[in-house]
Amino acid sequence: MHDVIATLRGGLIVSCQAEPGDPLWGVDHMVALARAAAVGGAVAIRTNYPQHVSAIRQAVPLPVIGIYKKHYPNSPVYITPTMAEVCAIAEAGADIVAVELTDQPRPDGLSNAEFIAQIRRACPGLRVMADISTLAEGQAAAALGVDLVSTTLSGYTPYSRQMDGPDLQLIGELARSVSVPVVAEGRFWDPRDCARALELGAHAVVVGTAITRPQTVTAWYVQAMRAAARPTL
Repeated sequence: MHDVIATLRGGLIVSCQAEPGDPLWGVDHMVALARAAAVGGAVAIRTNYPQHVSAIRQAVPLPVIGIYKKHYPNSPVYITPTMAEVCAIAEAGADIVAVELTDQPRPDGLSNAEFIAQIRRACPGLRVMADISTLAEGQAAAALGVDLVSTTLSGYTPYSRQMDGPDLQLIGELARSVSVPVVAEGRFWDPRDCARALELGAHAVVVGTAITRPQTVTAWYVQAMRAAARPTL
């Protein structure tokens, strides 16, 4: 049951994602990014949308963590928010499905406990990663029997800690207080922060934007250079 999770220990999970309209939107681009990550030594790929999960599953010999972002008008929960999205990710071949387990109301009206129970009944072999934003949410998710807890949403819910970099404090608190593996995710721009997350007890670290969104990384450089530029006479 936990063999896939064991292979993640101490490793880098690369998040390969793009949205419609992005320069790298599309299956071919996502597969190329995943292949590049595999060559670089990643232990797994995290990706959005069933078609990307399926294509990467076939092209790259690494575990795939699948998510399906969908916005419902009656809820702020958007990372694989209902069983419809979970089933689509499972059918696409994901090894692990990541779902949002925050304190915010779910679009289907279910409690988090009811939602996890439905996943276990419908997809008994599918591992579940809980994307959370606070220590209490992570502890609650672990108590529900998820396989992994990830700090993905720290800073992305209105009541969680807001910061420019990764929430290393939350990572350490979770690692000390839950029995399931903790995945560090969210605003990892510097490899040194990834190493620090492992020192604090993270099982693995997810990096996305800093590796797989060149338009964003380019903008960081441009902004820094513009701030330092001096007008010519």
